[in-house]
Amino acid sequence: MQLVVARIGRAHGIKGEVTVEVRTDEPERRLGPGARLATDPAATGPLTIASGRVHSGRLLLRFEGVRDRTAAEALRNTLLIAEVDPEEQPDDPEEFYDHQLVDLDVVTTDGTAVGRVEEVAHLPAQDLLIVRRPDESEVLVPFVAEIVPEIDLDEQRVVIDPPPGLLGEPAEDGPDEGAAR
Repeated sequence: MQLVVARIGRAHGIKGEVTVEVRTDEPERRLGPGARLATDPAATGPLTIASGRVHSGRLLLRFEGVRDRTAAEALRNTLLIAEVDPEEQPDDPEEFYDHQLVDLDVVTTDGTAVGRVEEVAHLPAQDLLIVRRPDESEVLVPFVAEIVPEIDLDEQRVVIDPPPGLLGEPAEDGPDEGAAR
């Protein structure tokens, strides 16, 4: 199974280093020297990591065969993809791979069916579960512990505690839009 582990950003310096937007909770495992990664677009790779370091809070990588700024800049926006055994589990029991979450049933804490996880979106601010409802509409659920308190892989379900309005229902005790002032 293939997992996107990073996206290459801008070139850094003149010796072929690039910044990367890390998309894995295990960068030391997936993005270490010697790691050979597939790419999207595929024609850009595969790429083998020659070295890595943290500079001003950002991970910088240098790839074998990429020796100057021009070659590094040509890699910008390339996705780095690791091959992972589908049975592999993250080390932390509170972490999940996207493929473990897709197709799980989503229910509220009181057991009300909401839909199924269609996709996990990784945005700069936070991750979102994209949930397909039975009526084919989508709900975007912030993937944070306060809203997603439980994931049960054995039962194949995600339990959510949605704040008012998240699922499209009107907020209770909110202002009535038709009320006179």
